[in-house]
Amino acid sequence: MPESQPQPPHSSSGRSGPSGQTDTATLLLCGARLTDGRTVDVRLGGGRIEAVGTAGSLSAHGARVDVSGYLLLPAPAEPHAHGDTALTAEDDGPLSYDAEEVQRRATEAALLQLGHGATALRSHVRVGDVQGLDSLAAVLQARRSLRGLAELTTVAMPRVLTGVAGADGLAMLRDAVKMGASVVGGCPDTDPDPTGYVEAVLELASEHGCPVDLHTDAADPARLGRLAAMAGGLRPGVTLGPCGGLGRLPAEVASRAADQLAAAGVTVVCLPQGGCGAVDRRGTAPVRLLRAAGVRVAAGSGALRDVANPVGRGDPLEAAYLLASRHGLRPEDAYDAVSSVARAALGLPEVRVEAGFPAELLAVRGDRLAGALSLAYSRIVVHRGRVVARTSAVREYCNSAATGLDLPRQGRGEPS
Repeated sequence: MPESQPQPPHSSSGRSGPSGQTDTATLLLCGARLTDGRTVDVRLGGGRIEAVGTAGSLSAHGARVDVSGYLLLPAPAEPHAHGDTALTAEDDGPLSYDAEEVQRRATEAALLQLGHGATALRSHVRVGDVQGLDSLAAVLQARRSLRGLAELTTVAMPRVLTGVAGADGLAMLRDAVKMGASVVGGCPDTDPDPTGYVEAVLELASEHGCPVDLHTDAADPARLGRLAAMAGGLRPGVTLGPCGGLGRLPAEVASRAADQLAAAGVTVVCLPQGGCGAVDRRGTAPVRLLRAAGVRVAAGSGALRDVANPVGRGDPLEAAYLLASRHGLRPEDAYDAVSSVARAALGLPEVRVEAGFPAELLAVRGDRLAGALSLAYSRIVVHRGRVVARTSAVREYCNSAATGLDLPRQGRGEPS
């Protein structure tokens, strides 16, 4: 291997399990670079950050992982996934809701996103109609199988909640909460009475003390205003997404709607990588306008290789990259949208690379955040104080005529 080729991080001084993860309770991350430019050691224990000190200053009785050349960040979270329909773009025939198949899809999708760095995910799951509660049961089983690797929570999504047809949906939503769906939601845009749909969801959420997460294109400003008025003050909180229709409204109309959402304390989850519904409703919420109004804006991935986005990657860093490159956010603000704001939307505690905070971390090769968002191929993911995923990428070049330019070299000779 050429001398200039980056070496994948390695661990030592700890007994390893079958996946290479140590069994010890303490982990020392050595030589990490922080966004403020410091190079530090970070000791983890008991699922939290125990200490942060200058490189070489900390000791540990457990494993050591060399992360020199890596930027250490709070781990991102995925606030808007669809595990029940993920990875189905190339399936033949109608979408299968077989419980075992749904569990496999949801588990594989969560692991893919964990590999990108998302240690917590919120998956919207359809209930009622053909699938009844079977898909929810399957995703909840996937949640149990992922315990210790990632935190997966579910949002129950009935299609209709009003009128005669909505009675079954409302009963199904109540049963979903009893089964373990920790968030109530759905898509009011598909109900004949969208306002009645929202009222039903908010009433049930208030009754059970659940958060609310609603799908809406937000293309109707009057309806959005009513929703904001109803949602104001509800605890533990209301999230809307993807709200792409706001971006199609006249600026002054969208601005008024943003003010209403901010006053209600509603969080908006945008999907910079594409929508999660009809392909004719693509577009991203007006991120800068919402932020200027004081709305908390998180970013999610939405569709992961299903019919809505057959090439969806489910990568939070790509979402942050798009917020920076297309919407003009500073890299720091773009990354916050997929990390701190996304975690807050999921009701999770704040993460900083400081002693006392949860050990939910992502190390990406690079020394600056802007570069990491552009070329974050190699990654190490830490959940509850242990390494749960690694991705190591190597790029090789053959020889060129360029000499004396101190160019990156990761290869020798001609390709075979």
